[in-house]
Amino acid sequence: MSSNLLNRVFLARLAGTAVFDPNGDPVGKVRDAVATLRTNNEPPRILGLVVEVPLRRRIFVPITRVTSIENGAVVITGLLNMRRFDTRAGEVLVLGEMLDRSITLIETSEPVVVEDMGMEQTPSGDWLIKRVHIMRRGRGLRRKGATSTVAWEEVTGFAFPEQNQGVVNLLSTLANLRAADLAAVLGELTPKRRIEVASGLNDERLADVLEEMDESDRVSLLAELEGERAADVLGEMDPDDAADLLREIGEERANALLDLMEPEDAEDVLRLMTYEDYSAGGMMTTEPIVLTANSTVADALASVRQKEISPALASQIYICRQPTETPTGRFIGVVHYQRLLREPPATLLGSIVDHDSKGINPDATLHEVSSHLASYNMLSLPVVDSNERLLGAVTVDDVLDHLLPENWRHDHREKSPVAFTTENL
Repeated sequence: MSSNLLNRVFLARLAGTAVFDPNGDPVGKVRDAVATLRTNNEPPRILGLVVEVPLRRRIFVPITRVTSIENGAVVITGLLNMRRFDTRAGEVLVLGEMLDRSITLIETSEPVVVEDMGMEQTPSGDWLIKRVHIMRRGRGLRRKGATSTVAWEEVTGFAFPEQNQGVVNLLSTLANLRAADLAAVLGELTPKRRIEVASGLNDERLADVLEEMDESDRVSLLAELEGERAADVLGEMDPDDAADLLREIGEERANALLDLMEPEDAEDVLRLMTYEDYSAGGMMTTEPIVLTANSTVADALASVRQKEISPALASQIYICRQPTETPTGRFIGVVHYQRLLREPPATLLGSIVDHDSKGINPDATLHEVSSHLASYNMLSLPVVDSNERLLGAVTVDDVLDHLLPENWRHDHREKSPVAFTTENL
């Protein structure tokens, strides 16, 4: 190991740090560390790092391959095994399983909470968890107690994996992850820890994560949520994703959750569930951007700026007669985003509408929808009924979700293990 290695590294702070090969090319990011607990309360030994490489695959990098940890970067060398990482018997994830744990100070028997873990290198080259950053319970009106760093030998309680474990500090290390990346993190955690983390997310964040999870994982996670919480999360999901999920969990459970949802949210989801899954109606969202011909370019751009609008939906504005909630009045046409950028803010949308963008029937097949999108180079497609009312819109990402193999999010990480040099990443 080179002299560039720090003598002590706190692992929660290391999460998200960029990993580079010796040539300075990026490899991935640190997501966790793997340790093994030892007998007689001896400091755990760090076995390696969990690194997320492209395609959100998580691999194991032995700590012996780490040559430098400094200036917000980790440098590794040698061959990398690209097998998807899975913990083995006797191994623990430092951030995923040890952070936020309630443990006890041996000297005073005082309960404390783990906020971080510090690893140090021994003269023999091993990395051991020798320091534990803890928080004591607050007193009186204080919300947080005092924090301090103690030696590993001064605490006890890590040997009982089923004891209560919080998620505050783990969530802080995951706060900046995209929903798809957080979904991948949850997939790597134990079922018990996964539920603890999910419980610590707000409804909107958990809804975004569920939309990105593999089918089997999100069904099992939803099954663990209390009824009203599950209904609230479903209400925050895009209606088409909520409908897909409810189809997967069984009719009895789905009906119970629909009864608990807000009537307006439930109505949208129920409407989508009447269509076949692989039809335009089954894939569409009921919440595209809909304005009238009397709206202005400024109105349209303000709608596009909403952060919850996906790029595909923001690509065009649907012009309809009142009402503008789906199902709308008669569908008139679309205004493309690029056209909005070329017009003065006060321009009425009715004067720049594209009347040639025809809608598709809700019973149209997946092949018909994908062919239409490809033929006309569109990112979203209006779905209209026989009375020319706009029912919703199918976006290109909705179509890809149905074209790709089942559980594709997980399958692409399950390829046969191949050894690469870091130059190949």
